[in-house]
Amino acid sequence: MIEKIRPRRSALYMPATNERALEKARALNVDAVIFDLEDSVGPDAKVKARASAHAAITAGGYGSREVVVRVNGIGTAWWADDFTSLATSGADAVCVPKVQSAQDVAAIRDALEAGGAPPALAIWAMIETPLGILNAAQIGAAAGSENNRVSVLLMGTNDIIKETRAEASPDRLPMLASLSQCILVARAYGLDILDGVYNNFRDPEGLEAECLHGRSLGMDGKTLIHPGQIEICNKVFSPPDGEVEDARKIIAAFEREENKGKGVINLDGQMVELLHREMALRTVAIADAIALADIGANTETSTQTSTENG
Repeated sequence: MIEKIRPRRSALYMPATNERALEKARALNVDAVIFDLEDSVGPDAKVKARASAHAAITAGGYGSREVVVRVNGIGTAWWADDFTSLATSGADAVCVPKVQSAQDVAAIRDALEAGGAPPALAIWAMIETPLGILNAAQIGAAAGSENNRVSVLLMGTNDIIKETRAEASPDRLPMLASLSQCILVARAYGLDILDGVYNNFRDPEGLEAECLHGRSLGMDGKTLIHPGQIEICNKVFSPPDGEVEDARKIIAAFEREENKGKGVINLDGQMVELLHREMALRTVAIADAIALADIGANTETSTQTSTENG
């Protein structure tokens, strides 16, 4: 049985101090927007960023897009106030940088509870330090909960390169062990996992190559730093039409009367097992969810444009 799937092909970071960007995000064909209170916001602008993010979220208008706030890290001067502000803002998730242990997950839940957050407010845990990578399995094991479940792991690849002193090479071979370990954790504990950002937003070919690499490893999507990166990211992390068509054929074949109850069937001369049916069900589910999300985003964009022109 495939649980309801939410597309997370593209997740766009944007500084919460940029109110114009927060407004424009309501019309972008992106699966998630991440209002950033951390890296992109200087110390003197933290309070303003927090207020701007809260105002944008409570105003609404983001439709099917997942609305996430990246707070400042555990133990920083802004940590407690960030959680107090976002807990009841109506955000879908809180993104927490440099999560390194199950104890960190517990501290995040405690902060959300103290702020009065609803149980459905999810946690996106950023894995971006050597300790976070080494402890990824315990973070994954702590993910499940009735209150404030960890639903997504995000790879902080820039920080991982810095902390491990790995080379930032185009083939990402120095990163492979870190990325693969976290992908295994995500699959073991039923989490989505998003690849790190591609820094050169004027290099679409390089972005596409890195998206393809991430998808080949098993990533569900990618975090982005510029709206111009959304289209490529959405394309790469959407199942190709041919793959979806093949998946529907597999599902239909197992539903035929003569194949019911079988563990293996012959389809067009190939042996197909129940595990292929499970994979096919997920492919179709994500394709259908993407189609609904894209229709919703396009409708919202058209409505907003009409309102502005009117």
